[in-house]
Amino acid sequence: MREPSAVFVQVDPSGELVAPARAGAVISWSDGAVEVTAQRISRVALRWSEKLPSDALILGDAWERSYGDLQWRHQQPERLLPWYFLAHSAAGTFGMGVDVQPNAFCSWTVDGDGFTLWLDLRNGGGPTLLDGRTLTAATVRRFEDAGTPWQTLHAAVASLSTRLPARPEPAPVVGANNWYYAYGENFDEKAVLKDASTIVELADGHPVKPFSVVDDGWYPGGIASGGPWDRGTPGVFDDLAGTAAAIKAIGARPGLWFRPLLVREPNSSARPGPHDKPGRALDPTRPEVLETVRSDLERFRSWGFELVKHDFSTYDIFGNFGPAMGSRLTTGDWHFHDPSRTTAEIVLAFYREIRAAAEDVVLIGCNTVGHLAAGLVDVQRTGDDTSGRDWERTRKMGVNTLAFRLPQHNRFFTVDADCVPCTPQTPWELNERFLDLVARSGTALFLSIDPAARTERTDRALRDGIRLALSGGDTSGIEPVDWLVNTTPNEWRAGDGTIRYDWSQPWGADPIG
Repeated sequence: MREPSAVFVQVDPSGELVAPARAGAVISWSDGAVEVTAQRISRVALRWSEKLPSDALILGDAWERSYGDLQWRHQQPERLLPWYFLAHSAAGTFGMGVDVQPNAFCSWTVDGDGFTLWLDLRNGGGPTLLDGRTLTAATVRRFEDAGTPWQTLHAAVASLSTRLPARPEPAPVVGANNWYYAYGENFDEKAVLKDASTIVELADGHPVKPFSVVDDGWYPGGIASGGPWDRGTPGVFDDLAGTAAAIKAIGARPGLWFRPLLVREPNSSARPGPHDKPGRALDPTRPEVLETVRSDLERFRSWGFELVKHDFSTYDIFGNFGPAMGSRLTTGDWHFHDPSRTTAEIVLAFYREIRAAAEDVVLIGCNTVGHLAAGLVDVQRTGDDTSGRDWERTRKMGVNTLAFRLPQHNRFFTVDADCVPCTPQTPWELNERFLDLVARSGTALFLSIDPAARTERTDRALRDGIRLALSGGDTSGIEPVDWLVNTTPNEWRAGDGTIRYDWSQPWGADPIG
């Protein structure tokens, strides 16, 4: 692959981009691997000069979850494209990207005269103190046309994950999750066991067992309030091991949600920097924090849970969700307790600790950085929340992430486009279409089934969708036909046929949704 045309270095986040020699840095390039040697460093920019067709459409990925915002778009030079990009025109499709698990937050910008790879090598909001260490920041790859834009994206994603260990043949991940009808409130063990009974009933004897996940709200302190994660809410979940055993006795596999990097009270191991709960977001470079997270995973395993969903860690590390991260990632000039590693190195180490402690537990990463979590979670929530109260969120978030990140499925991780709701507040005829699409895709299928919403019609569709998903989906695969021009594709190819899904309500898509 051709070396970059020019290289620039930024030592301090507010400083200028200069030639490496002026920054006291050495940037080396070998077979696509970018190595950085410096005393302190914030960013590196690698520029390739290459004319792009004026009609080129550009596609990128997302830092963590996508937020209904993935799309092919005409050239916008300042548009941030995390991890990889594709450019499609009448001349064909090509792109560039970095291998998964890099040691930098990597993004691209594309304009008519070329494209730039931005390596964010900061530690929190300030420069990383490499102190002369040589760091392999990323391995860069170029993608050539593989036939169609869809086939090229598949080939691109495959090439970026070649260094991951071979994944075992993935079992379908299907189950119940109560979040989108309970939203963490007014549920107890009885309701959890009801969910387990419902998903087992609708699986109708399928040989692959479904999961039943106890989501947020099972512990003292209130929704998303943080740990410690050593007990359930008194009088509601007094015996989590007993709850897990009861779910297993019903015939489902028990799962549990937690937020590993937040505590309910201010803590001396908290990180500095922006957060809406100051003093409570834990610093993952502190050994005692990692030991606590390991202990939490070991406890969940000892209770008998076979799936763990870890959530909010990107927000608790940066103080931002994906759309607010942008190119700055975080605000302020703060550092982690250990300032000698890049934030990407720190996040990778954190994910690796969770993976090792979980052992054979199925891990779901939610609000986790996709390109760093690849190979370290079994399932990745690739889009922001769907909804049991507002169909527009399900249309915007769920359909978009499934369409544009489906090629990552079974390469980076099992893709999870989030739950299919079955609630009185949302139109079942539209949720049913989303259920059909997710089930056909073979990606993870979780369902939030409010007992008050069950009817003969819903049960029939739920049973068909669950059994199809437990069987691995449509063996011929699915493909969004109109994804070049539609952020929530309506036309999908399945085998030799095409299915049209109408996602809109009678008034169309609500812009306030």
